[in-house]
Amino acid sequence: MPALTAERRAAIAKMVAQSGAVRVAELVTRFGVNPATIRRDLQALEKQGKVRRVHGGAVAAEEATPESARTPSRTQDARIGKTVAEMIADGETIFLGPGRLPLEVARCLSVRSRLTIITNGLEVAHWVAANTTHTLIVTGGQVEGHDLGLVGQLTRVALSTLRADHVILELDGVSAVDGLTDDTLSQAEIARMLLETGSQAIVLVPAERVGRVAAAYIAPASEADVIVTAREAPSPPLWDLSQLGVRIVLA
Repeated sequence: MPALTAERRAAIAKMVAQSGAVRVAELVTRFGVNPATIRRDLQALEKQGKVRRVHGGAVAAEEATPESARTPSRTQDARIGKTVAEMIADGETIFLGPGRLPLEVARCLSVRSRLTIITNGLEVAHWVAANTTHTLIVTGGQVEGHDLGLVGQLTRVALSTLRADHVILELDGVSAVDGLTDDTLSQAEIARMLLETGSQAIVLVPAERVGRVAAAYIAPASEADVIVTAREAPSPPLWDLSQLGVRIVLA
């Protein structure tokens, strides 16, 4: 294989590993070759187990990064993202909040088509805009926190005029007794508003936060239609939540 071809394919594999997905059109522009060449590159990388081809591009292949080589939290995040993405149908409208778990969901939604994604998370918005052809709606607002969430009056006004089939939120705590909670007061306010829209509420919780209570109260745990967490979460608080009638999904 010519050196330039090998270098290009190595660069493509690195791009997929870093961003989770690439588009043929993006690669054509970057490397100055025709689409047929890029498709052959992706086909070769797929045979090597480094990518998985999808319509219009490629996404990271799970086998490209062995589970044993990942940190536990990264592995759990990826499983949660994939599980939630499988709940979404082509053509639906979804709201994705800020945070590392919604970002994983966004990455996994690259294989869906004709989605409308509403978000108040700048990281989520950037990834969707750069890596998918989905319709993207970004709320206004003030940037707050390490997860670059948008909050404040502009955010609330925007959300009051929008509706989604699914509202997907990452929260810092969920408990059968103390309900849905978050460490950020302003994000808790946004979450409370979204839960009142009547959309299906899918709450994402890191395994270590199940059964714990964060600073700001949002709503009773029964306001969540589905709670998704990793299978490493402790069983007793999950059992208590299921007794409330909440659907629990373990990734």
